[in-house]
Amino acid sequence: MEKIKQKVNKLLKVLGPGVITGAADDDPSGIATYSQTGAQFGYGQLWTAVFMLPFQMGVQEASARIGAVTGKGIAAVIKQHYSKKILYAVVLLVLVANTINIGADIGAMAAAAALIVPVNFVILTLVFTVSMLLLEIFTSYKVYSKILKWLCFSLFAYPVTVFIVSQPWVTLLKATFIPHIELNFQFLFIITAVLGTTISPYMFFWQASEENEEERSSHLLVKGGYPHISTQFIRNLRIDNFIGMLFSEVGTWSIIVVTATVLNAHGFTDIKSAADAAKALEPLVSSFPNAGYLAKVLFAVGVIGLGLLSVPVLAGSAAYAFTEAFNLNEGLDLKFKKAHGFYGIIIIATLIGLLINFIGINPIKALVFAAVINGVVAVPLIFIIALIAGNKKIMGDYKSGWISNLLVWITFLGMGAAAIGMFLTFR
Repeated sequence: MEKIKQKVNKLLKVLGPGVITGAADDDPSGIATYSQTGAQFGYGQLWTAVFMLPFQMGVQEASARIGAVTGKGIAAVIKQHYSKKILYAVVLLVLVANTINIGADIGAMAAAAALIVPVNFVILTLVFTVSMLLLEIFTSYKVYSKILKWLCFSLFAYPVTVFIVSQPWVTLLKATFIPHIELNFQFLFIITAVLGTTISPYMFFWQASEENEEERSSHLLVKGGYPHISTQFIRNLRIDNFIGMLFSEVGTWSIIVVTATVLNAHGFTDIKSAADAAKALEPLVSSFPNAGYLAKVLFAVGVIGLGLLSVPVLAGSAAYAFTEAFNLNEGLDLKFKKAHGFYGIIIIATLIGLLINFIGINPIKALVFAAVINGVVAVPLIFIIALIAGNKKIMGDYKSGWISNLLVWITFLGMGAAAIGMFLTFR
């Protein structure tokens, strides 16, 4: 028993940026996109959860390794080794994609909260925005994320529901491992959204920069800002990354299964509101009075908890990219007075995201569109990550091996093909 306890404690010490990134990956945009996928296509895109896992792990491991080995964020590495045109293009793409995603997530959190509290949508968006800014600016993110990790357990409502509802297991397993592809705009639009909300630009920048924060807090940076790391450090990084991405994809698979079984199988094929999405969880509480309301509470807690975790990640990754590009002080370990530019970008990106909610876009639909934008923007960014991670001059002994290279380049080609196919089939 004591040995098991020691192993568990050892594993918990390894967990860090990878697990936080994996949790943030199933953000409100992810929940909405996977729910729409299951409702619209049933089990037709279930295979993406399994097939995306190695490629998501590959891109995130490469991003984390870049940050750990260089002691810099991705934007800082691009600035040092590539042209300013590439740098500014990358930073612009991240700022635009993240800001739109922030806006969509804030709107979804407000729409979910409105299911259980009779408060005006505008007031709720303002409350969430101000609360997140105050917490991110004046609270250590490590403390903040520890609190929010407990809220992320609400996501387990979906895996539990999978086993409560009667499932056509043979059909489900076939759909999990045998790809189904339709060459039409609706199918390719949603699959681009699924790819974009799973393998997202903000995750690349966030995890690389958080590895730097971890190194600073562990005093691993030597003179000149270069990290002193070992093979064991990289091994722990990969374990952390694997566990984070695995939990992310378990969540993805479960949401698609639940919405396909509960909604699509009963003729409900289009999710237009948070209440529509919450219906998927009704079987979990069907034996209780007011099951519909309890399902809404479960859904709302999941969306709000994951939104509170992911919006700071979105804003933070945008701030890292911008401040690294322009040599400004950066880092969530710094106080506001020492990193005005860093926190300024967080504030501006979050406030612009807030304003997006007042131009008349349906919050749930906005989440899916944000995911599609991420799916398009991720393609050139993965190309850059592949070049950096495989560069001996930049990465030294820790440059990508053939497996890592293969995974990242296949991800680039696959996501590029999905995006191109979506545009070609648009009418």
